[in-house]
Amino acid sequence: VDAEASARWLAEMLDLAAPVHLPPFWQVETANGVALDFASMGAGNTVTPTHYAFLIGEDDFERVYGRITARGLDHWADPHQHHPGEINRHDGGRGVYFLSNDGHYLEVITRPYGSGG
Repeated sequence: VDAEASARWLAEMLDLAAPVHLPPFWQVETANGVALDFASMGAGNTVTPTHYAFLIGEDDFERVYGRITARGLDHWADPHQHHPGEINRHDGGRGVYFLSNDGHYLEVITRPYGSGG
């Protein structure tokens, strides 16, 4: 896994500031101040794919979903991949699941779970 490539990919997909190199990490900071640190893995090492969810605004969703579709990325309305090519409208918002360039399962939603609507 190439930390710089993964950090740059995520920053671009989520329209975040370019990653900062803080050896040994490449760090991406989200709008709410959470920092995601990416580390490169040597040959023979593996990373277990993990689910990461990001709460974003409606306008941000338009841009992120536009990048997903423009790049032809597989995406789903649900975490079990039963509804390919769709988004969900849970809690009166919108959400979508897709895979990162390094195999992690990403989700962007516009309303927190359980917020109704």
